[in-house]
Amino acid sequence: MRPAFSVVFLTTLSGAGQGLLIALFGVDVLMRLHPGWSLLLSVPPQFYVCGTGFALVLGVLGLVAAFFHLGRPERAWRAVAMWRTSWLSRECLVLPVFLATTFLYGLAHWFDSPWSIAIGAIAVIASMALFVCTAMIYACLRFLQEWATPLTLINFVLLGCASGFTIATACAARLAPDIVPVMAIAACALTVAGCVSRVAALARNERLHPRSTLQSATGIKAERVTQISRGFTASAFNLREFFHGQSDATMRWVKWGFLFGAFLVPLALVASALHPMSAKLLLQACLVQYAGLLAERWFFFAQARHPQNLYYQRAA
Repeated sequence: MRPAFSVVFLTTLSGAGQGLLIALFGVDVLMRLHPGWSLLLSVPPQFYVCGTGFALVLGVLGLVAAFFHLGRPERAWRAVAMWRTSWLSRECLVLPVFLATTFLYGLAHWFDSPWSIAIGAIAVIASMALFVCTAMIYACLRFLQEWATPLTLINFVLLGCASGFTIATACAARLAPDIVPVMAIAACALTVAGCVSRVAALARNERLHPRSTLQSATGIKAERVTQISRGFTASAFNLREFFHGQSDATMRWVKWGFLFGAFLVPLALVASALHPMSAKLLLQACLVQYAGLLAERWFFFAQARHPQNLYYQRAA
């Protein structure tokens, strides 16, 4: 498939914001469940307020990126009409709920409201629902074997949470230094888990065999079929939108690039930032990891082999 950069930015920006919100709520819950920790670990309200502000910015930027994917943006409101059967429509409904509840969660901490934990729980539910809706847009497409797997949902959740927790660790370095070691351990654990699940998906996809053949695609029953023409004398939608157009060497470079950028390098930076604690290194880890996730998401879309490419092949 040909990756649309608007969707690449939507899924990575929104996913990081969702993961950041989950990280903030996790800290909030732990501090309330263990009141004694509040005497040892200082977590000011500004940590939650600034964190939710970053989560909102990431979510809104993802929403803005989504508009560039629309052929007729003025008809965007129609996207919610098929919510009973379309995961895309459900995503369009859940995203504003996530943004609204995240804003209210930050506002509740700003005013020290006793309802903050309840609002945060609703925001986390909305965040997880958004992960499900976004991932299922792709996982439900059975004819794209690379996407039609539970690993698609697992990877969306783990990679979003990994980047969100890394951002939360960087925020904590400025606003709540006492919890940086705990946040760093959680960010590293999620990054490792995301790496394992993503490598598992890569290994699975390498073993896939197309269910269709050139014979079934063309309807020609001959034992040997050789295509000598792609059926077009000029560019066409089918040739542009269903194949990324990159060489195998480029795909290999992108794959190894995101494995290092999204997982290995951030792990090294976060570990190096703990002794002594360095907010600069944690910020670098956030930036490197996000760049790696952009490459990962581009590869996710590009790796999918649309069955129509069996028919619209390049000339042999």
